[in-house]
Amino acid sequence: MEKDVLNQIKKEKHNTKYILIITMIILTLFIWSMSALSLKSPSNNGIAIAGNIFSGILQPDLIFLFEINDKGVLYLLIETLSIAFLGTILGGVMALPLAFLSAKNLMPKPVAYFIRIVIMIIRTIPSFVYGLMFIRVTGPGSSAGVLTLGLISIGMLSKMFTETIEDLDKGILESMDAVGCTKLQKIKFGIVSQLNADFFSILLYRLDMNLRDASVLGLVGAGGIGAPLIFAMNAYKWNQVGSILIGLFILILVVELISSKIRNYLMGRSKKY
Repeated sequence: MEKDVLNQIKKEKHNTKYILIITMIILTLFIWSMSALSLKSPSNNGIAIAGNIFSGILQPDLIFLFEINDKGVLYLLIETLSIAFLGTILGGVMALPLAFLSAKNLMPKPVAYFIRIVIMIIRTIPSFVYGLMFIRVTGPGSSAGVLTLGLISIGMLSKMFTETIEDLDKGILESMDAVGCTKLQKIKFGIVSQLNADFFSILLYRLDMNLRDASVLGLVGAGGIGAPLIFAMNAYKWNQVGSILIGLFILILVVELISSKIRNYLMGRSKKY
């Protein structure tokens, strides 16, 4: 009994020591990171611009917001949503085989590690670089945005798909073997039924991210609402900036609500299986 108490005390001291070391490392990194910041008081011009931005948001250009043509906010939001949706589908299709090839429970370790390195290389390059590359290939427009989002989606989707595949419950497959199920039945009821809800949930999460990225990629000419936003800001048309930001907020909110409902529905169905 005394031995157990002494071992517990030693263990707690050991853990405390590690916590203190980790805390010191984090504090050191925090202080070092703060040295890279250059904190300056805002100029009068900066305060005036900030005031104009908030004024534009509070007094948006309603004609520009509800205008039904290819220059109105509504059309630009639909284009942004289309770019994000197609980019997510493209990324998902390309990520699926990479995910199976990088799963260590399905593939030999050398193959899995090689594919993971390829995925890591794809994730390393920033989205703006891909955007500028594809603009050179396809020209400015939505095509460059779709290809860019498809490529940058591969990294995250492949990683999360792989984690889902590696968490497969093999007991279900062994039970299906025991009752004499065919390979097709094993794939349909043993593998797909375990993966489809998680895969769709991951795709919906990536769609949310791509919707924001599609807005930003427009800044480099890859379609979407980003380009009109930067043009309006450069021209000091803060009312139009307010209209665009309000439209983006509503679009992202609606997509978030719908995707949450779909995720909850899919998770409920997966529990039934």
